[in-house]
Amino acid sequence: MSGLKLFHTTKSGVTEVAPRLAEVEADVQDFVEAHMQTLLGVRFLASEYGTGPVHGGRIDSLGLDENGSPVIIEYKRGIDAGVINEGLFYLAWLMDHRAEFEHLVRDRLGSTAAAQVLWSGPRLICIAGDFTRYDVHAVREHRRSIDLVRYRFFGSDLISLETVASVSGGMRVTRRARRQAVARAAAGVQGAPMVELADTVDEALLGLGDGVNRVENKQYRAYQRLRNFACLCPPQRSKLLVYLKVNPADVDLVPGFTRDVTGLGHHGKGDLEVQLRTPRDVQRAQDLFRASYAEA
Repeated sequence: MSGLKLFHTTKSGVTEVAPRLAEVEADVQDFVEAHMQTLLGVRFLASEYGTGPVHGGRIDSLGLDENGSPVIIEYKRGIDAGVINEGLFYLAWLMDHRAEFEHLVRDRLGSTAAAQVLWSGPRLICIAGDFTRYDVHAVREHRRSIDLVRYRFFGSDLISLETVASVSGGMRVTRRARRQAVARAAAGVQGAPMVELADTVDEALLGLGDGVNRVENKQYRAYQRLRNFACLCPPQRSKLLVYLKVNPADVDLVPGFTRDVTGLGHHGKGDLEVQLRTPRDVQRAQDLFRASYAEA
């Protein structure tokens, strides 16, 4: 059960706004599909997508996240022990039908989006009234990217989405392996200082919370909760560029450290560019990292 409490304040006092579940499952699905990019950072592709006569099922929602990863979303009004297994069943179907999914992306979002589908990190998002501790344990045993999200409606115009568990697919990467990967990417561009700095940034971003997942894109490394909150670009000769989901208008911009890139083309996602040259810069950026994490 969610511990979130919401109160309405007036001059005469404070009144608790009681949480409630949807009347029917479709109410949750309809709302999320109508606002999917804002709520989840996922572009909507299809609703109730049929998986053909052999599998005989229908995927609640299909989407594509901001890194190009395919996303399956399954909904349940309340607690349902089958939601994870159902989602994993459809995720297996998706991996066997890549061409069909890319054709759907091409029809809905264009050929450029279809060419950039990231098959290394397909995601399953389960949105339900609640989950059990067995659900949380189960997702941690799977080597897939799975998010468990609890919803609640409040009054007539408020909804909350709370991440109960978030697990990234693939094997865990050790610190040494991360450093080696960064070193390979940085080979021929700069020396050891930038390699060490990239490793420091990686640890700082992963250390912001248990639910942080890392996604390797061809053009950047994304750090996400439900949505991206930071993108680390490949090292340049003397600096690293990190893009954050922070409104530049809310930041006192410092030349050579922070820059408003709203409307400017760049590889990472986010309108605030942070330029890092030394470990001290990473420390200076911690509050910005946390602010972006809180928004995701």
